[in-house]
Amino acid sequence: MLSDAYLDHIGHKGPRAPTAETLRALHRRHMLTVPFENLDIGLGRKIVLDPERFFDKIVGSGRGGFCYELNGAFASLLTALGFRVDLLSARVANEQGTLSEEFDHLALRVEAEGSWLADVGFGDNFLGPLRCISGVEQKDSVADFRLTDSGGRWQLERRQPGGSWRPVYDLSPQSRNLGEFADRCQYHQTSSKSHFTRNRICSLARPDGRITLSDMKLIITSGGIRQEHVLKGEADWRAALRDHFGVVLG
Repeated sequence: MLSDAYLDHIGHKGPRAPTAETLRALHRRHMLTVPFENLDIGLGRKIVLDPERFFDKIVGSGRGGFCYELNGAFASLLTALGFRVDLLSARVANEQGTLSEEFDHLALRVEAEGSWLADVGFGDNFLGPLRCISGVEQKDSVADFRLTDSGGRWQLERRQPGGSWRPVYDLSPQSRNLGEFADRCQYHQTSSKSHFTRNRICSLARPDGRITLSDMKLIITSGGIRQEHVLKGEADWRAALRDHFGVVLG
């Protein structure tokens, strides 16, 4: 079964029943195992919204992906295990709080003894899923988060070190199909305005921080301490991909 190979890949050896406990375990293992990365864009390899392609890339080739791929693959895994999963469209907030276009981000609503927001495709984000309860602060090892129902859409916010809340993205509760994200996926692969075409990124959560390769800069955060290393050349960049993320580009 494809789910067996997927679970082996992320190192999940626990229960598979579609419960909240299983969802939390799967979400955390996925975040700690599968990197957020856009490397195919820089290589000129077209990203197609096809769950089989997602599986082959993540499980077969030991790669990662960006939101459409990672959450698309995770949705397929959860569905195979018996969870009810809805694909949701999100608009991402920039530093000024301005929201992007619809379908700019793909997130998941999962039913497991209640409704949960799952998202393994946003980079530096919560390690465990969040309950879909409005206005309740939810602690995660990464930060405190809250979801707020605001006029028919849900807003995800993250608490900042100073105590204020910053919007991350807002969500439409309407269930979508994968094909509806195709135009925006194409935009992020081809537009000079997309940050994915301007910067090579590979990033992976750790239990106590995160490791990120942003172009030629390797950033390691552990226990709140941030270290940066500038790599000297392409050979060092590929070695960092292999050594820190297990990614070997063909």
